[in-house]
Amino acid sequence: MTIAFHEWNRDVETPPVVLQHGYVASTETNWVGPGVVDALVAGGHRVIGVDARGHGRSGQSADRALFGEPTMARDLSAVMDELDVREYQLVGYSMGAVVSLLVAAADPRVTRLVVGGVGSAVVELGGVDTRMVDGDLLVGALLAEGDLSEYPAGARLFRQLADVMGSHRPSLAAQAQALHAGPTDLASVTVPTLVLAGRDDVLAAKPEVLADALPDGRLRVVDGDHLGAVSDPEFIEALTTFLAG
Repeated sequence: MTIAFHEWNRDVETPPVVLQHGYVASTETNWVGPGVVDALVAGGHRVIGVDARGHGRSGQSADRALFGEPTMARDLSAVMDELDVREYQLVGYSMGAVVSLLVAAADPRVTRLVVGGVGSAVVELGGVDTRMVDGDLLVGALLAEGDLSEYPAGARLFRQLADVMGSHRPSLAAQAQALHAGPTDLASVTVPTLVLAGRDDVLAAKPEVLADALPDGRLRVVDGDHLGAVSDPEFIEALTTFLAG
């Protein structure tokens, strides 16, 4: 599987900030478009964005055996190996937050962590909140042709996003079938961790439960729902301030 990555401020010698996007999204749509990359670059950070397999410019497949957040976590660590990164700060959103927690639990090179778009489901279910969007119905909506009215609003939304972004829908369906459902070793995530959640984000319900479950966790709630929170100026300010130490 080919894994694409994007770099900014490559010549900056300080440890980079590594960005892992959410489901259906990419480095471009999750981090560049909302202004997160610009803010980090303006702050003098070297920035690396990783496109998860099946997303963005990375490789595609309809084989569910090639997907799942643990596999994506190994991909991210492998990119760090390839770039000879000795330590880094890590930021993940939604699916990317689960990937980032798995990485931070296993990779001693991570020095600081930000996870957004997730809440108590990471503690209660081990991953993203599948209680809000049924996996089988999501797969059906992604692969269906024609009328989608029989599918619930959440599944239709992800299908609409996939269409707008020109995503490879068979890859997204394969990932939906391989979603990580734990265990997620939060006790091993010992680095300072900021949980960032939108006030109206139903996929990040009760984010305080996740913050409290982390050995060095803290919480910041900002305006916005699952798609809008990452563009809120408070989200970007909280992220950049925390990464600045």
